[in-house]
Amino acid sequence: MVEIDQGTRKILDKYGSKLGDQFQSAMDQPSKEVFTKDYNTFRKEATGLQNTLYEKACMFASSIVNLEPSDKEKIKKVQEAIEVIQLNVTPASSYSLAILTMAGFVLMGFLLGFLTFLIGNTQILLSAFLIFAGVGLLFPLTNYPIHLAQKHRLQASNQMVLCILYIVIYMRHTSNLEHAIKFAGEHVGNPLALDLRKIYWDVETQRFSNITDSIENYLLQWKDHNLQFVESMHLIESSLFEANEKRRIQLLEKSLEIILEGTYESMLHFAQKVKSPITMLHMLGVILPILGLIVLPLLGGMMGVSWFHVFMLYNLALPVIVFYVGYSILAKRPVGYAQTDISEAHESYKKMQMLSFKTGKDSEMLIDPKHVAIFMIFVFLLIGFSPFILHAMDPAAEMQLGESMKLLDYRTTETGLQVGPFGIGAVMLSLLIPLGLGLGLGFYYKTRSKNLIKIRDETQKLETEFRGAIFQLGNRIGGGMPAEMAFGKVSQSLGPTPTGKFLGIVDKNIKSMGMNLEDAIFNEKNGALITFPSPLIESTMKVLVESSKKGPKIVSKALVSIAEYLDRINKVTERLKDLLAEISSSMKAQVAFLTPLIAGIVVGIGTMITTIIGSLATQMSAATGDGGEAAGLGGGGLMDLFPIESLMPPFFLQMVVGIYVVQMVYVLTVLANGIENGVDKLKEEDSLGKNLYRSSILYVMIAAITIFAFNLLAAAVGTM
Repeated sequence: MVEIDQGTRKILDKYGSKLGDQFQSAMDQPSKEVFTKDYNTFRKEATGLQNTLYEKACMFASSIVNLEPSDKEKIKKVQEAIEVIQLNVTPASSYSLAILTMAGFVLMGFLLGFLTFLIGNTQILLSAFLIFAGVGLLFPLTNYPIHLAQKHRLQASNQMVLCILYIVIYMRHTSNLEHAIKFAGEHVGNPLALDLRKIYWDVETQRFSNITDSIENYLLQWKDHNLQFVESMHLIESSLFEANEKRRIQLLEKSLEIILEGTYESMLHFAQKVKSPITMLHMLGVILPILGLIVLPLLGGMMGVSWFHVFMLYNLALPVIVFYVGYSILAKRPVGYAQTDISEAHESYKKMQMLSFKTGKDSEMLIDPKHVAIFMIFVFLLIGFSPFILHAMDPAAEMQLGESMKLLDYRTTETGLQVGPFGIGAVMLSLLIPLGLGLGLGFYYKTRSKNLIKIRDETQKLETEFRGAIFQLGNRIGGGMPAEMAFGKVSQSLGPTPTGKFLGIVDKNIKSMGMNLEDAIFNEKNGALITFPSPLIESTMKVLVESSKKGPKIVSKALVSIAEYLDRINKVTERLKDLLAEISSSMKAQVAFLTPLIAGIVVGIGTMITTIIGSLATQMSAATGDGGEAAGLGGGGLMDLFPIESLMPPFFLQMVVGIYVVQMVYVLTVLANGIENGVDKLKEEDSLGKNLYRSSILYVMIAAITIFAFNLLAAAVGTM
């Protein structure tokens, strides 16, 4: 054996490492960036501000009083949920926060009742509301970590099909589980990316000795929630020990088949079970409460129910209850195929969420749509509440809008107290309150999503067509054509389609700008992926670029197999859409038409009832005061039964109903999007922008027509 001196060894090591870097595929190496670098910082960014505030609130509560649930099973569930969502809290601190919150509300309720009793104006309903709110908050706050864990599982499960796809794509090319998980973690979004980083973090911190043990620990939390994902991961692990290459590929393909078939079966059962709960939620949580508002004018006069009590019930309690019940239904949604928020793909896409104004030839001013939305809402609210402003400026201010209709119509009770406004003009102006809320929120969400949704639609078309394109690419490259030339040939055959445009950009970058294949696709300024931001296409192109270093046959085989995988995923996705089509279309109809239609008619009827009762009571009071003959008609009895000061002015009735409509449109849109698309923030914002615009305008139009028509009828009744 020839001995090598130290100087020769240094030279061999130096140039040997350079040659190794040149010829070894980057996919066989860890990422240039440390995958788990500054994990805690990444965790805080991924989990969001609301979780950080919750952690601080729990720490504050436990510093005051540290309580622990007596139910050991409950402690175990909460602890498992905390580990799933990776919160820095304990079951005791979470329970302490729930108990302190409940005690605070109950104490406020008793104090308010006691103080109002001392001053002679007891607010029983308000005190009872605070007490019941405190007791009602105990259960959701105690289960808040479990709720967050359900949300986390819903978001993560929507990314699991892609996760398995990325792992299979990588391991078909290179049988290395550690690098395959890293490859998947760099392309799937949060929160599953956070979970994959946590797997590595547990190995680096020596909680587990190897990556397999860390994966097994992670899979424990999915055994009761997504067994198909666990089985797919076990098959992928088994492929590592398979010596026969054909058998190894079959195991990888079987893992993807299991999660796809499991997805279809789970969604089939979900679609069968979710229809009745959603229908019941809409009837009991939306339609029935709106119809119940018809009797509110009568209850207000007979039982002294004020608009403030109705506001607390309809605009505070009911929306929370409907959302909580709806989210409980949504949490049962099985794994699906989620979209990634492309606003995070590139810095330029974040600018598209802003309002842009040209300030010069090469300069522009960006305005956050949130500020414009707030200004719009403020202006509409100012005009909507103008009857109170006019009355405060001049209590005698009034305008006659017809023989029996007034603008404000404030009425004076026997004690000299002015109550109202009861005028049709004030009711019409109050319609601007829900209209302003709907248009302001709709403008905000529409502005944020309108540019990005166009890019997403083009990207989705590209992903749909991409299967055929990469199949052609694989065949061309397998036939001996260089990859750089194959992009140009395939783009010419596809023409002006989204896929043809994408491949054409790559071809143009190579021929006109002299880029290599990798830069033509991934360059941060001119790469093709900037125009079509898709993690699926990005990962496929990365496989193409890296496998091209190992020869055209490997490239061809990898691309053809990816095309087959994508075709299978697309078939399952289309079947899932068919399963959920009836439910999603029903909810869209409820949001877009039924809810504002029923609410608008109810407001008109309620306004008519209030106007008739108020007019009859006023006329009989005048008749009784003039002669006493009307006493025999029951005028005094009617006044005693429906005193003017206890009647709910139509202004407040419409305001409560209008705000409730906007809230229900928001809640039902979020639920409908969650059922149809899973966790898809961009599609949710786009749907909110459209629905808030349409529903608020439709409600205001129907309410204005019915209020005017029924007030004419009420005026005719009052003059009989």
